[in-house]
Amino acid sequence: MDATIVTLPGDGIGPEVVAEGVRALEAVAARFGHRFDIRPALLGGCAIDATGSPLPDETLQLARDADAVLLGAVGGPRWDRPDATVRPEQGILGIRKALGLFANLRPVSIHPRLIDAAPLRPERLIGVDLLVVRELTGGIYFGERRREQLPDGGERAVDECVYTTDEIVRIVRVAAAAARTRRGRVVSVDKANVLETSRLWRRVSSRVMADEFPDVRFEHMLVDSCAMHLLRRPADFDVIVTENMFGDILTDEAAMLAGSLGMLPSASLGTLHSSAGRPVGLYEPIHGSAPDIAGQGIANPMATALSVALLLRMSLGLAAEAAAVEAAVWAALDAGIVTADVAAPGAAPATTGVVGRAIAAHIAG
Repeated sequence: MDATIVTLPGDGIGPEVVAEGVRALEAVAARFGHRFDIRPALLGGCAIDATGSPLPDETLQLARDADAVLLGAVGGPRWDRPDATVRPEQGILGIRKALGLFANLRPVSIHPRLIDAAPLRPERLIGVDLLVVRELTGGIYFGERRREQLPDGGERAVDECVYTTDEIVRIVRVAAAAARTRRGRVVSVDKANVLETSRLWRRVSSRVMADEFPDVRFEHMLVDSCAMHLLRRPADFDVIVTENMFGDILTDEAAMLAGSLGMLPSASLGTLHSSAGRPVGLYEPIHGSAPDIAGQGIANPMATALSVALLLRMSLGLAAEAAAVEAAVWAALDAGIVTADVAAPGAAPATTGVVGRAIAAHIAG
């Protein structure tokens, strides 16, 4: 198969982990006889430095023409001035909107070797296998925002949270369809006891599930209760569907179930499809740019490799190749070839490159 994949290494540790993701893609291409045209582009702080924009037009056009996009991370203190009008994160929001990426899928499962790396008692982590489906283009991150001077000399800031029926319907459908391939249960998370947007979310999601997915078990849960139960009984969850900001927070919490942010991939899917009819997705590890460790060769590339597996499966339809990448990550874990964030106490950690090369070697067979 021929496919075009755009890489957006970004800032901080992004270039380091994306380089290992590309190494995995090259190993897949060599083993399975594919040809991947991998095209790097600028996004985030590095794009601001080079062009003045966090999302240059050239990057956006490359992404629109690609079969899939692999992202590292953006941002860092270099661009984090409170008075800045142009910020790296605007590049992420902009590309999500431009590509219609409304559904962010974040799977959370725990390799047995990493149970001791998680902060919870081991018995609470047995059987954890959940998927968070986060709405990605609505809510407070995309609402109107403004800051006003008050007569007393103070200021008032406003961030508007907006959701429409159609936005809720489409994300609930994604979650319910995913549940049908898993254990058949969806928990919808909101704050309906306080927020009007959550009351709409609850009403619309109830109707969609009753009318279209009567075979899927469905319940509502307040976001604060969900945050508690993710730590108290995480194995009870199958699919969680929620709005943008709640999903952002809950998925970082859920990441700690797996022992490290460096272990969890994500896929962002939307309305744009390739010429082959498959969704053009953006795939990325859920961790940030971690500027404090950038350039030290200690970043964990496993979440990026697992994001590559999602890319192969969801946007390219290459299930066997995706499984080979996942098996290679688990093999490296089993062999103890891991970075410091998930290394066993007293064990010598491997570098980013050593872990990436081990994954590629396992893919190659």
